[in-house]
Formats: sequence, C-alpha cells, structure tokens
Amino acid sequence: MRYLVVIEKGETSYGAYVPDLPGCVAVGETIEDVQALIAEAIEFHIEGMQQDGLSIPKPTSIAHEVEVLMNSA
Repeated sequence: MRYLVVIEKGETSYGAYVPDLPGCVAVGETIEDVQALIAEAIEFHIEGMQQDGLSIPKPTSIAHEVEVLMNSA
C-alpha cells in the first residue's frame, strides 16, 4: 500500500504526518530525515494496529497542487 505523507517545514525542523493513519507522525532535521522516519513510523503504526486487532485503513487521501499566479505590484 502507498500512503500519502504530508511534510511541513517548521522553524527548526520538518514534520510529517499521514492523513489516513491518524496519530502517525514524525519530525526530522532535514527532509531526508523526516522521510526515513515517517516510513518507519508507518510500519510501526500498522504493526501496532494489527497487534491490537484493528483494521488497517486503506489509503484514500490524494494530493493536488494548485499553481497560483501572483501579480507583482
């Protein structure tokens, strides 16, 4: 399965979360760090859900970028 991961830049680090897996988050100093950490977090999160007998949510979130043209004044 492939889950959508949202990465946001903070003041001193990057944060990541998975909309389809509430509570699945990671923080890293670089984009590369947070990408590796969220991949581990997803695996750990799913393993925990399986151990608790919970059903694993199917990925349903999608991303869409919108280009906004700015007028320079």
